[in-house]
Amino acid sequence: MSKGREAAAGGGAAAVLLRYLREQNRPYSAQDAFGNLQREHGLGKAAVVKALEQLAQQGGVREKVYGKQKIYFADQEQLPAASDAELRGLYGEIAQRSAQLQALQQSCRHLEAELKDLNSSMTTPEITREIEALRKDCASYTEKLERIKSATNHVTPEEKEKVCREQQLYRREWRRRKRMATELLDAILEGYPKSKKQFFEEVGIETDEDHGVVMPATT
Repeated sequence: MSKGREAAAGGGAAAVLLRYLREQNRPYSAQDAFGNLQREHGLGKAAVVKALEQLAQQGGVREKVYGKQKIYFADQEQLPAASDAELRGLYGEIAQRSAQLQALQQSCRHLEAELKDLNSSMTTPEITREIEALRKDCASYTEKLERIKSATNHVTPEEKEKVCREQQLYRREWRRRKRMATELLDAILEGYPKSKKQFFEEVGIETDEDHGVVMPATT
């Protein structure tokens, strides 16, 4: 390609990029601008980079460097000032878009909550397996209940009451005898020169606590 054609191509790329940046009025990197314009205008990446650098040098666009990346955007002072009517229209559009954004965010939250509920719910195969397991449990419990009902060694209410009375009697006697033994031992220990533990070991006394025996509760 001759230098004249290269200059013409470069000028065409610069014009396209300048118009695009002014129309969009937002920052772009060379890679973003190339990706957005390559298909429609057939611009190569090298041509885009070179045109943006030329525009920045000429003052057509502004350039900002962030680390290793350069960002280009239209010079705001070269853009026409918006009229009051245009500003009101823009403010109205911003309000409308803000309302749409809030509605979409609320819809997204609703859908996320619904998705969470669905993910935490059991699937149809899981429910089927759970129902089958419950049916087996019910059948097992029913069979066990029938065996209990058909058994002949049931305890009658009279027998149960008799056992409860005997338990209360033995419990009262146990408590009475334990109290008597404790009082007797305390009286002996008053004149015993050694400790209670040593006395029990010498005499061979074993307590309920030594064997982990606990008096049953009242029924």
